[in-house]
Amino acid sequence: MEFIEKRALSEKQKQQILDLWNREYPNALSLPDIRSFEKYLRSLADKHHLLLLDDEKNIKGWLVYFIRDGAQCFAMLLNPDQQGKGLGSRLLTLAKERTAELHGWVIDNDNEPKHNGEKYRSPIGFYEKNGFDILHDHREVKNGIKGIRVSWKSP
Repeated sequence: MEFIEKRALSEKQKQQILDLWNREYPNALSLPDIRSFEKYLRSLADKHHLLLLDDEKNIKGWLVYFIRDGAQCFAMLLNPDQQGKGLGSRLLTLAKERTAELHGWVIDNDNEPKHNGEKYRSPIGFYEKNGFDILHDHREVKNGIKGIRVSWKSP
């Protein structure tokens, strides 16, 4: 496995991330096509992509950090076959080494269906384990899915 940082993604990388997005995020957050994913990416200012690549250079994990509403935010995906190996924590550590704070929105329940029929598993415990504060009074609903804000600041 290899970690790399990129400011721009190739078409192949965009497609691999979109495929991972639609497999791992709940159905209500799925994106119908590459144009929708590119529109999402264009909405992010000053973005940096951290990629986890396997030996064949296929994307197994993705973290993007960016500026939204004046705050340093992030989104992250990790292929389930790579979870529990410390690789997601390593992606977060790489982002933390490059910025003084990170803010994101996390689904805080295990009830949302994914494309394959399985339930989405909330990563809230993962973020707590990695030093994020869970801001219970900062909630948002997107596409009918409830999320809660997570925040990390450099000591």
